[in-house]
Amino acid sequence: MDGITRIEQALDAALTRAEIPSAPSKLASAMRYAVFPKGARVRPRLCLAAAAACGDDQPALTDAAAASIEFLHCASLIHDDLPCFDDASLRRGKPSVHAAYGERIAVLAGDALIVLAFEQLAYVPCSPERLPAVMRIVGQSVGMPHGIAAGQAWECEPRCDLAEYHEQKTGALFSAATMLGAAAAGADPAPWRAVGANIGLAYQVADDLRDAASDEEELGKPVGKDVTLGRPSAVTQLGIEGAMARLEELVKGAIGAIPDCPGGEALRLLIRSEVKRLVPKRLAAVAA
Repeated sequence: MDGITRIEQALDAALTRAEIPSAPSKLASAMRYAVFPKGARVRPRLCLAAAAACGDDQPALTDAAAASIEFLHCASLIHDDLPCFDDASLRRGKPSVHAAYGERIAVLAGDALIVLAFEQLAYVPCSPERLPAVMRIVGQSVGMPHGIAAGQAWECEPRCDLAEYHEQKTGALFSAATMLGAAAAGADPAPWRAVGANIGLAYQVADDLRDAASDEEELGKPVGKDVTLGRPSAVTQLGIEGAMARLEELVKGAIGAIPDCPGGEALRLLIRSEVKRLVPKRLAAVAA
């Protein structure tokens, strides 16, 4: 079974368990709306790739870990789009969750997806000694002091360190993705942190470039938000050329950090292809 099919089936199975007749149907619908149809699934694909590089001897746990990281990502998008943050009306080319379902359901849908990220791990038949590391990585990626909640909170501070902001708001889930893949496969997750961290920072720089140099049709959401909201951005601090150089530096750092493993080459190819996909079309043409 290919990786995308594994991810989609794990996500669907977890959501289906929440969609019972006695549950609030509008909330269940909003949760599924936030998760499907799929985005790029970059984080769960990295989780599966890291697990494959480490042997992936318990694929059910790998699939659950990958689904967890995607649920956390989707929850963060719901909250990020709310009027109290970005006030974004579009996400993935369709109305954002609060635009489609209202703010109250959007808040609850994001919260419920965070809980589901943890809950669905309990259904997995696996070696019990691996679960504590997996649960710890998932928890650290979303909370304080270094998770996505902390990253979002930097936008509420009078001053913000760009590196800390990017490492927490975006890098946390990427670090978690590669570490979860290793932990699910029974390998030491620590060496995989730098791989995910560099990919996450590269992804954020690419996102800043897209916000500055893409259009709404290409991006699938409003552009120019960083300038409008006065939000920290690699482009505002480094300029377009500086941000492109920083992106390449981070990609090299991610590739160089991959531990020696049988599946290392496949992971290197995945990283390169993802970054190429993320760069705005007009900048990609210049870079080429």
